Amino acid sequence: MKIKAREGDLVETNDNILFDVKGLVHPPSRVIAFLRYVPDPDGDRKRDGTTYRKVYALSERYALLKQVFPRYLVYDPVFNERLCEVPFEAIKRHYRPVDYLQKLRRRDGLDEVESQALHFMKLLKESANVSWSKLGISGSILVKLYTQTSDIDPIVYGSENCYKVYSALGSLLDSRENSVRSYSLKELKELFDFRSKDTAMRFEDFVRTESRKVLQGKFMGRDYFIRFVKDWNEIEEKYGTILYKSEGYAKIKATVVDDSEAIFTPCCYKIGNVEILEGTSIESIEEIVSFRGRFCEQARRGETVIAQGKVEKLQKAEEREHYRLLLGNKVSDHMILA
Repeated sequence: MKIKAREGDLVETNDNILFDVKGLVHPPSRVIAFLRYVPDPDGDRKRDGTTYRKVYALSERYALLKQVFPRYLVYDPVFNERLCEVPFEAIKRHYRPVDYLQKLRRRDGLDEVESQALHFMKLLKESANVSWSKLGISGSILVKLYTQTSDIDPIVYGSENCYKVYSALGSLLDSRENSVRSYSLKELKELFDFRSKDTAMRFEDFVRTESRKVLQGKFMGRDYFIRFVKDWNEIEEKYGTILYKSEGYAKIKATVVDDSEAIFTPCCYKIGNVEILEGTSIESIEEIVSFRGRFCEQARRGETVIAQGKVEKLQKAEEREHYRLLLGNKVSDHMILA
């Protein structure tokens, strides 16, 4: 079975583990994904007679993989590191956000969580005037492992559609439309307490960036986090066309010169005026990149940032090599306004 998976999809293995698919570039016979839900009799989620728990922190996911499911941790020669990769033959089900949303639209008797999720998707579709075929629902709702307090995780596909939804959502927030609102300071503190287990930064720095984000907030009192994903025809990179090599770890100060891909997952910020503050001394770093949604909308064009992460060299056939700073693999990785 050949699987064409992308950011926001989930896959379920023969041993009933569910993984979040990461990124848009995958090996020919495996899917790069993060461990997300595991069978656990002490878990708080139930489906088809099996109890599950959600694994939150990235460090815990890797620890669990090493201890219990080491078969999914493999060295990837293209990305030049150990990654969680699920072989096609181990996958029994592939969950696609677009397919699920279509089913939800046709179903009767939705519960409160499903009903609010569908209501939010209708609002986004109508406000932005995008096709249903370019919208989906990811996360726990997609795999029917949600609780009554679960988030809504919409996904939008295709750059043009993403910019439309982003603009529409910004307008909804500005108009103080009753059902959609930004986080309050108290809610930002709760989000900070949750995120700081995985990403270390000061609360003041956290508030400066998070308080102006559009991709996250509350809908009808329920948390939402929207992911914008490029469509298949917008992805030039194929597995192996670019080779990645770790060049160490660094803390830098830089100016954002292009933020046009800051809203996507993976997100990318083109940078200039790079100054190395600590670590690997490569001043020709051209971009800051992350596969984690929390680093979207982190800075705007013209702003100066301080960022810390893994320095990678990218080598493409017959093209010059260039360097990037990759965020999200370590708790110490961060990006804040200078």
